[in-house]
Amino acid sequence: MTTNSLSGKVAVILGGTGGIGLAAGKAFASIGASVVLTGRNADSASQAAVALPAGNHLAAVAEIGDSASLRALAEDVQRHYGRVDILVNTAGFTRLIPHADLEALSDALIDELFAVNWRGQFAAIRAFAPHLRARRDGLVVNVGSIAGRTGQGSNVAYCAAKAGLDVMAVSLGRALAPEIRVLNVSPGAVGTAFVPGRSSDFNERAAKSTPLKRIGQAEDVADAIVACATSLRFATGTTIVVDGGRQLG
Repeated sequence: MTTNSLSGKVAVILGGTGGIGLAAGKAFASIGASVVLTGRNADSASQAAVALPAGNHLAAVAEIGDSASLRALAEDVQRHYGRVDILVNTAGFTRLIPHADLEALSDALIDELFAVNWRGQFAAIRAFAPHLRARRDGLVVNVGSIAGRTGQGSNVAYCAAKAGLDVMAVSLGRALAPEIRVLNVSPGAVGTAFVPGRSSDFNERAAKSTPLKRIGQAEDVADAIVACATSLRFATGTTIVVDGGRQLG
């Protein structure tokens, strides 16, 4: 029998000050979880945490590209709550670069894109794994993108990093079972400011080319993330696509 209550559970959300991260935090808190929202600075994390439904929540500072920062975060959360049940990786960044403009995708930018959109997620899982394993019912949810399947996205390296998250779920879903489940939630176009420089009419054009005739909202992705912890308890090593059918086009 499934239950929607996460009372007593602790959910850590990396990138918790962003649109999807904050929406996930609100959704987890609304069903009883204690939520740790992380951001790159204390002020943004604290402001985000204030927006959560009342509960035993925490704002924290962490840098997804810094493994030492992630290890320190894991230890701090464990000391504060005495447990960690759920890790959600929503942190990331991208830059809009035409796929045919090979020179614009420099080595330095490629390294940064992979450090923040793939290596950091792995490093976070590595840091939190001992605490998640101790619960014998741990959950990791990485937020990917259909760009990893379609090869259409803000730039080629971003698409490749997101494809890497799909493979990571398969590999770690196998390697960390049965104590930790690993799932990806893969959205299409979402109405946030995640992609800088995207034209103002992009959302309208994306909605027209999506079978369900709208783009996603942060809450749509958050609902899928929460479902991984509540309804989809016999799932691991796979990717849940939440794109309104966009990749069908």
